[in-house]
Amino acid sequence: MNKAELVSKISDDSGISRSQANAALNSFIDTVTKTLKSGNKVTLVGFGTFSVSKRNARTGRNPQTGATIKIKAKKVARFKAGKELAAKL
Repeated sequence: MNKAELVSKISDDSGISRSQANAALNSFIDTVTKTLKSGNKVTLVGFGTFSVSKRNARTGRNPQTGATIKIKAKKVARFKAGKELAAKL
């Protein structure tokens, strides 16, 4: 499912227009992004938790040449499914 299909589904299920559903989804995405960027986490009970974790610097290999390269440390977004979501899958 892509974003357009999700917006359409939200619109149909909630009885709001597609533009309103798109605005709501964009607001959700922006809010989660800003919260993660500030170092906090977002917990949706029954669904899951969005958080940020740090990936340490490491060495890797270029698959074309086999040369060793250094991969910089960075922050990555994580999602952990909640107990209820995991049970439904």
